[in-house]
Amino acid sequence: MSEKILALTMGDPAGIGIEISAKAWSKRRETSLSVFCLIGDRRIIEKSLQDVIPFEVIGDLSNAPSVFENALPVYDAGPASTEAEATLQAIKTAVRFCLSGEADAVVTNPIQKKRLYDAGFQHPGHTEYLAELTHSSGKAVMMLACDSLKVVPATIHIPIADVPSALTPDLLEHVIRTTEADLKTRFGLKKPSVVVAGLNPHAGEGGSIGNEEQTVIIPVIHKLRNEGLNITGPNSADTLFHAAARAGYDAAICMYHDQALIPIKTIDFDNGVNVTLGLPIIRTSPDHGTAEDIAGRGIANPASLIAALKLAGEMASHTRISG
Repeated sequence: MSEKILALTMGDPAGIGIEISAKAWSKRRETSLSVFCLIGDRRIIEKSLQDVIPFEVIGDLSNAPSVFENALPVYDAGPASTEAEATLQAIKTAVRFCLSGEADAVVTNPIQKKRLYDAGFQHPGHTEYLAELTHSSGKAVMMLACDSLKVVPATIHIPIADVPSALTPDLLEHVIRTTEADLKTRFGLKKPSVVVAGLNPHAGEGGSIGNEEQTVIIPVIHKLRNEGLNITGPNSADTLFHAAARAGYDAAICMYHDQALIPIKTIDFDNGVNVTLGLPIIRTSPDHGTAEDIAGRGIANPASLIAALKLAGEMASHTRISG
């Protein structure tokens, strides 16, 4: 089997992306990372890496494995006139490599969305932009993963007050189907076990504490279970995340953002990985922001990026991406 190559975007130039990429490369042996190539405006990358680690600008991604042992491979995505343009060029180039089969996965360093919005960016974030670049049919799904837990929020960045109306049967069914499919194709699970949380306390307690379980969640679970999916629920969210419960399923479908993110950040704050499901490519990302307040000080923690690189390599081992 040929060596896997990961296309790593530099992220926002004012953030910690290049710094943690250098630190991840420095730990490549002890963490057994797959080969990765840092992609972005070479002028920005060279300025950040000069006298920090050895690096080599390559003209073809296939050269990355021969370089990786002794230097961080860097691919020039072209000169950019603004930080926003540099950020987007890196993403587009990484996706192009993955769609062509030259790279096996995309790993994205954090972006500064306000800077992109000010430059005319029209997407809510990375996920939606990646869906457009890959011409994906259907809505991409966000998973947060660490070694002992995988969670998928059905609704994400919306007010709590809007969750009940946003949580439709069609949305929940799509999220569950996408999660189950990618657990098979990207994570190598033949018969993945999926558990679904309730929306209300005690999963609605038979309708006495809200009725979304009866009107939305239970009918979807019954439909998918009848099709052969290994799915259980709705379970009270306060019983789903202790160690014994986590041992009983491969992924938990949660109803809203904090219901999913609080447990995983409590269990493993530094090593959480953002995974985009439902794309024709593999994409992972560290589960943190650009951290501009500490950028350039040499103190950024690369743990989440290392976890994202490791997971991307593992997922790539199950599926070879091709155009």
